[in-house]
This record gives sequence, C-alpha cells and structure tokens, in this order.
Amino acid sequence: MSLRTRSPSVARGVSRLAFDGVEQLTRVVEAMHANIAATPLPLGRGTDGRTRGLTRFVYDSIRFANRGVHAALEGAFGLWSPAAGSAAELPHSEAWVSVLNGVLGDHLAASGNPLAIPMQLRRVGEPRSRIVVLIHGLCMSERQWLRNGHDHGEALARDLGVTPVYVHYNSGRHVSENGRELASQLEALLQGWPVPNTELAIVGYSMGGLVARSACHYASEAGQAWLARLTQLVFLGTPHHGAPLERGGNWAAQILGVSPYSAPLARLGALRSAGITDLRHGSVRDEDWRDRDRFAREGDRRVATPLPAGVACFLLAGSGDMLAPVASALGRHSDPRRSLAFDPAHCWIGEGLDHFDLLDRPEVYARLRENLAVSPPTRGD
Repeated sequence: MSLRTRSPSVARGVSRLAFDGVEQLTRVVEAMHANIAATPLPLGRGTDGRTRGLTRFVYDSIRFANRGVHAALEGAFGLWSPAAGSAAELPHSEAWVSVLNGVLGDHLAASGNPLAIPMQLRRVGEPRSRIVVLIHGLCMSERQWLRNGHDHGEALARDLGVTPVYVHYNSGRHVSENGRELASQLEALLQGWPVPNTELAIVGYSMGGLVARSACHYASEAGQAWLARLTQLVFLGTPHHGAPLERGGNWAAQILGVSPYSAPLARLGALRSAGITDLRHGSVRDEDWRDRDRFAREGDRRVATPLPAGVACFLLAGSGDMLAPVASALGRHSDPRRSLAFDPAHCWIGEGLDHFDLLDRPEVYARLRENLAVSPPTRGD
C-alpha cells in the first residue's frame, strides 16, 4: 500500500508517537526533578519519580493537556478520508518508517499505531521451481536490498533463474515473534505456489539471519511442510551470538542507573525495541526472553538452538564489520556448547568489508551465487 493511500494513517501514527514521546519525556523530567530535590548526594536511592505539591500539579497538568489534545486529534483523524485534501507523499517515507519500526516497533505494534509494519512477502517475477527468500536487517525495508545499483535478489533471478521473494517486517518486534509469523507465511506461500516440487533457499542479512533461524525452529515444532523443501540457508553478517553495540548500550543504561540524578535518563534507553535487545546475545526463541527483564545486566541465558538438519548453511562475514564481528557472524562462541556447527568450507570472510558492504560488493555476490548455484537434493525426496 502506498503512502498516498495511507496518508491519514501515517499522520495518525506520527501524532500518536509524538504524544507518546511527550508523555515519556514528562515522566523523565519529573523524575529527575524529584530526585535532585530529595537527594543531597549524587549516589544512593532515588524517589518514586513523583514531585510534590504545586510542582506535581504542574506536571499532571502537562499530562492532562497532552492527552486531551491527543484525543481531539484522534477524533479529527477519524473524519479524514484518504480522498479528502492533499495526500502528497513524503520523501523516503518507507525508509524512515522502517527505522521507526526497528527502534520502537514493539511499542508501535502493542499500541496499535498505524505505523507498525505488518509482515508481508513480495514476489518479483514469474513463479519458478526455485524460490529465494530474502530477509532484511534491523531498521530496514525489503527495498533496501538495492544498494549502489545492485540487488542480490534481482541478480540471482537473472543468473540462476530463481524467483526472489522479499520479506518486509517490523524489525522492532522480538525475533522469535517474527520467526514464528514468517514460518506460517512461508507455509502458506509454498501451499499456494503454482509450480510443483518447488525448492526453497533463504538469504538472511544481519537480523534477518536470526529471523530465518527462528522460523526454521518454529516450523520444525509445528511440523510445517516448507522446512522439508528448504535446501540452503545463507547468512550475511548475522550476529548469531550477539552484537557488541547492543551490549554496550545495555552497559550504558546500567551506568546511568547508579545515580538518582541520571537514573531517569535510563528510562529513555528502556524505550529501545525488543528486536534491538534480542541482538545482545542473538535470541531466536521465546524462552530466551520470556519472564525476564530484557534490560537487566545478565549473561547469555539463551536456549541452544541448532541449525535445521539437512540444510546446507553458509556464512559470509566482513573482517571490518563492527555490527556483526567475525566470531559472531561465523557462529563461534567461547562456550563450545553454544557454537553453531558449520562446515568450515561454507564460511567466508571478506577482507576489509564492513556490514553494509555485504549488500553490494561483487565478491560477496560471487560467493552468494556460488552457494546457491547448485541445488542439493531436498529432504522430502
């Protein structure tokens, strides 16, 4: 659906996010005000985050006014039809909505915000006997496979005669939630595919590789048929054991919490999405996060999740990748029980390549094409 047809929804979504922001900022400012007024030293316990007397009345008035204006605007949006007034498209709309979903996507989904991206599969070209599913990374959209004039999916369609299918999803939701939904959508895709005996391969970039692993896990649990048609999995810069930037962000939040003066600022860090916190260790299952404080400082407590049996798995990493360092991208872990069992011959490191180089560098595509050029026998045969 284009932004032109969604203009009222987009405006409503942006306004909701703005009012949510005012609410959160008011809480942070009041908590800082209360702690500074009540705590003589910059260390120790803070207050309950509420001021007293006239000051509390002022903050409550801000909240009341914010909610009142929000309610009025919601009513006005209900009277605005797509055909009424101008609906000019905003530049780069899909890109910034994808970024918002990556950073705040779980909140957008939970609050029913129209900016929340529903998972969709987009087929390019005629249906053929081989499908390559491409799953993008955090804060991205399926359109961003195109970089510097190159798109891995389009190139594979040209060179190998496959049908590319692009996944577009809310990357701020938990990886396991996206994985489970993707598994169901792939089941429906294969059931409705008009070509018999279709083979399937998946290419996951960054977080997309974690979503692919999660989808395989839930497909196996549910006994879904598409998993038997899966022949290859290719991971491009996937942080199988986490990304250091998220671990650093979690440490920063813990440091802010040491002082009651700065502790309210840690609430801003707690706004980051479930998808981002899943990248701390590379969580792919509900058990990895359920019934836990995802912002707590703790070690790797994931349930070990092996790769799907009988699927040829390939890992491509960049030596200059700061988002998915080589060890994480190749599935290596200091605990041998957590290391993923990859064939060393299926691992490739691009010297000097950074995270985004994996999307368009010729040497990366050459390796990707080689990985997918020969289709191994399907396990259902």
